Amino acid sequence: MTAISRSWNRLTLPGKVIFTVVPALVVLTIGLVVAIAILGGPALDLVVANLPIVRFVVAATAILLMTIPTAFLIIYMEMKGIALMNLRIGPDRVGPFGSLLSVVHGLKVLMKEDFTPTGADSVVFTWAPVVVYLASVMTLLVIPFGPGLVGQHFQLGLLYFFAISGLSVVGLLMAGWASFNKYSLLGGLRSAAQVISYEIPLVLSVVGVIMLAGTMDLVVIVENQAGWFTDWYIWQQPLGALIFFIAATAEANRTPFDLTEADSEIVAGFATEYSGMRFGFFFFAEYVNVFIISALTVTLFFGGWNAPFPWPWPITLDLDPGSLGIGLLFVVALVPLALTLILATPFWLVSSRIKGWQALVIGFVLANLFLVGAVAAAGYIGFDWVAGLAWFMLKAYVFVFIFVWMRGTLPRVRIDQLMNFAWKWLMELAFLNIFITAGAIILIKYLNPEALP
Repeated sequence: MTAISRSWNRLTLPGKVIFTVVPALVVLTIGLVVAIAILGGPALDLVVANLPIVRFVVAATAILLMTIPTAFLIIYMEMKGIALMNLRIGPDRVGPFGSLLSVVHGLKVLMKEDFTPTGADSVVFTWAPVVVYLASVMTLLVIPFGPGLVGQHFQLGLLYFFAISGLSVVGLLMAGWASFNKYSLLGGLRSAAQVISYEIPLVLSVVGVIMLAGTMDLVVIVENQAGWFTDWYIWQQPLGALIFFIAATAEANRTPFDLTEADSEIVAGFATEYSGMRFGFFFFAEYVNVFIISALTVTLFFGGWNAPFPWPWPITLDLDPGSLGIGLLFVVALVPLALTLILATPFWLVSSRIKGWQALVIGFVLANLFLVGAVAAAGYIGFDWVAGLAWFMLKAYVFVFIFVWMRGTLPRVRIDQLMNFAWKWLMELAFLNIFITAGAIILIKYLNPEALP
């Protein structure tokens, strides 16, 4: 025992972690394999018998869980992007390149005191951020991320999207009224006025796309844009896309239309009396909204999950991992181990300064990078939904970056300029776009009756 304790004390902290975590992972892997071998059959039969319920639970869980990393990633993009635009370094301490600082911000919000002011309606005060957050999250239900990757396929998906997203106005009014603060009430009324005003041109801007597609089904709208990037609706609806993007920026409370929070003012609008996690829910919803608006822009005008060009190579992979049966578990367990040993050996042999456990760590990291790249490449070629998801997320995060870019460059407008722009310009342009689109459809159908649906 003395020799063992002496050897343990000589280990560095990474060495101790390796010698404790790796055996634990091996034991857990063996236990998981045994449990699946014993209970896998009955559990699979139960899932197959209740497939609609399982699909609902999986879709709802995935939608709720994806909002948290999405918000953290956009917060990090904003901190780092604006810092670089201002010739600053930005986050660089917590995590690699400061990537975990947004997680720390989330934990900080959780640890803050959750205070309810005297005289406030505590029930409405508590539910207001929940209404705002769920109004954002529930719209993700109809966004098609790829072929078959949609929470719920509605034929009236676009109508559902605008109906649910409009509920955020209710949450903002609840927050302003229930705070028992005149500044919060004024901020809530100002927020509701802005959102309602820009909701009208936002909805009217997509009428042209609905007329061209002949449906409000978002999946069908994406399928109609398959092929080359010239088939995307952005080329047929440039004015509608511009109106949609401007109105969506105001709807998501982003610069230069972020007057609902007005972080340059002392009184922060409807959120004046909020603290703790209830305050965090409001701004979680804002960053999730940035992704949602970007995703809807891609869906309606930029081809959705479709690549900008058809797949040019006749390569098909018939991937069926389930055909291996229980052997798949041993493949998953043994291949990374063998690859880790193969990649670690050169580092251990070439340099005498690298210890055995250090070589294993390097080999483990390289093996995982190689396997992730290989699986991603095989999935892209072999599964349509993997390729579709990759293109969809790439396009969506391009627009997320544009929102961050706008916050770092554009000044905030006045409230009268904001309202006048919605009612005097965007509204008229949206109606003009509808009339032009209708006239073009009638003309094309007259010249070529089979050209449009």
